[in-house]
Formats: sequence, structure tokens, C-alpha cells
Amino acid sequence: MNEHAAKPHPLDHVVLPVVNIDLARERLGKLGFTVAADARHPFGTENACVFFADKTYLEPLGIASVKESEASARQGNVFTARNQAFRFRCGEEGLSGLAFGSKDADIDHQDFVGNGSSAGEMLQFTRPMTMPDGSETIAGFKLAFAGDLRAPDLLLFTVERVNPLPADRAALETHANGVTGIVEIALCTPEPAAFAAFVSLAVAQSVVEKTGFGVDIAASNAKISLMTPEGLEAYFDIAGSSADRGPRGRAILFAVADLAVTEAHLAANGVTYTRKNNRILVKPAPGQGTLFAFEETR
Repeated sequence: MNEHAAKPHPLDHVVLPVVNIDLARERLGKLGFTVAADARHPFGTENACVFFADKTYLEPLGIASVKESEASARQGNVFTARNQAFRFRCGEEGLSGLAFGSKDADIDHQDFVGNGSSAGEMLQFTRPMTMPDGSETIAGFKLAFAGDLRAPDLLLFTVERVNPLPADRAALETHANGVTGIVEIALCTPEPAAFAAFVSLAVAQSVVEKTGFGVDIAASNAKISLMTPEGLEAYFDIAGSSADRGPRGRAILFAVADLAVTEAHLAANGVTYTRKNNRILVKPAPGQGTLFAFEETR
């Protein structure tokens, strides 16, 4: 566990590759999410984020410039290189990475290197962010990447905010579907225990809880569940593949205040969904590369 982390890192955001940002914006809007303005990275990728009241967010990730993205990957940019690799191996949409909040990404990087689990050089960059009122701010980030050669389709990293995002994002954090935050991320692998140490290192959480279908690792604000294909089917009603033994991100469980509000919104927008275990499940669709589950929290 990171010595500088008195408690586990919080889940910061989820990276969701998409074919294009416009399609993701349309799909996420249909699901009842408020989507922030498009933002461009200085290395060829772009996003249109969905921010939550619990200070986590979704990062639908598109490629604004193939030329810039490929050039940065050749120059050692881990973020763009892994995005390209994911799209080649898994397709243009999915859940490719989890970012955890950190106060010191440099120390995280040292920890990753010391554990033989670094995915490559750190990345520091800034990008403009447009707020709902039209004002613009500069967001600055420093990233440290963890990697496991047995897990080519999952990038874990920590993010330190050099210039913090505006604290008051209330307009962006209010969603018609009632989502207030992220409860759980489901990662699927036939051998969950084999990747417990990898996830624990990135989360800075030494406690690993065994479950009936794998292991759970608690970030300070959400649960990261490594589960077998059988577990994925039991909890989320989707098939997981045993063909690839590495972990893949397969589902996001969201917290909502009133499930009836969520259901009414989805029904009104013609979104296909099912109910299971007091959850609403929405299977992947163009612009939404992973299963979305909604659960009422009180």
C-alpha cells in the first residue's frame, strides 16, 4: 500500500472508448445523463464527460486526430498507446481504464516501478474545460500508470490534479435519471484472485475481500469487483468470456435516489432495459460500450 496514502485512493473516473463523441453524447443523453462540453486533449484524443455529485465521472473517449494520437503513442504516451491497443484488441467501444484520485502521482509512480507494475512514463498535461455558463477554465493533470502484462485490456492509473476542476459543478452533476454517483465497477476474468494484487496496488488498498465469485477491493468511495464470468451473469445478466484470462471492464453500477424515476426516464426515451436483483440493467449499445446498472441507495 502507498505509504503516502492514509486511506485507499478514491475512484476518480472511468475511461470509456467510443467510436465518436457525438454518438456517445446522444446515447448518454437518452439514458438521462447531463453531458459536459466536448474537450480536447493535447495528444489527439477528446472527451465529453459525465460528472456526478460524488465527484466521480465517466470519460467517454474519442479520437479527434488519428495522426496526433498515433504520434504521441510512438513518443511514449501510455494513455494514447493503451487506447489504441484496446481498440485493436477489443473494438472501438468498451471500458478500458480506471483512474484513482491521488495527492501525489510521483510517489504512486515510484510505487508502481518498485513493484514491477509500472505501465510506463508518467504523463502531465493541461486542457481547457468549458463550464455550463460559458466560462472556461484550465484543468491540469498528472498521471501515473500501473500495468500488468497479463492484463492488456485494463489500464489502471492515478490522477493528481495540478489545477483542480471547479468545485461547483452542480449543473453538470444533476441528471434526469437521478444518478448521484458510482457504487461499483465490475471487472471480469476467469481468475479474479490472480489480479487482486494489481488492483490493490493501484487503489492503495491492502485489504482484499473474497466473495462467492471472486474478490472485492474497496476504493474509498466505490467497490472494484473482480469476478468470474459466472459472477458477471449472476449479478449483471451478461455473458463473460473465459477465452481471454485477463480482466476486462464489463459493468458500472450507479447509485440513484429513486429507481422509479430512473425507470420512468428510460421508458419515456424508449431505452431497452431489464430488472434483476432490485437493479435496472441497460446492456451496451452504440455510444455506451459497457453495461450500465442502476441501484437505489438510501
